[in-house]
Amino acid sequence: MKNMEFRSKTIHFRLVEVTDAQFIHSLRTDEKYNSHLSTIDDDETKQVEWIINYKERERLNKEYYFIIQRNSDHLPIGTVRLYDFIDNEQSFCWGSWILNENKSKYAALESALLIYDFAFFELGFNRCHMDIRKENLRVIDFHKRFGVKIIGETDADILGHYYVEDYIKIRNDISKIIENN
Repeated sequence: MKNMEFRSKTIHFRLVEVTDAQFIHSLRTDEKYNSHLSTIDDDETKQVEWIINYKERERLNKEYYFIIQRNSDHLPIGTVRLYDFIDNEQSFCWGSWILNENKSKYAALESALLIYDFAFFELGFNRCHMDIRKENLRVIDFHKRFGVKIIGETDADILGHYYVEDYIKIRNDISKIIENN
């Protein structure tokens, strides 16, 4: 398995475990956070089942699902997932990105850097493909500021590609914002 130690200035990632089901379920069913996510059943046991099935995909290096925690006290503040690996195109997608009200000031930037570092530098992907709900204007703007190229749209989503060379160009600038604050 690849290196699974991901730490930034104020946050770190750890792989999801079955014991995280309640936390994940609480985020995914909270109206403050779930408006742009696929709906889930209100039954927490279904979240447990989903995680058990996910752990097999993780074992096969087909998907990675992380709990985002604050460094200061290890409090869980969110989730993020790497999935939909397209090996012949060296491409991945990331999502299930939720940060709650306990997040650190730069948790969004830090978590994006950690995801891209892992996918591009550890896993060796060359591209990120993404579909973002059209109504999710904040996330669309966030990705555009990172340099994501909009390649099209569907009825519901904006489609984008992000390349490792574009990430390398902006990575140091984003890191400096985090480190200097």
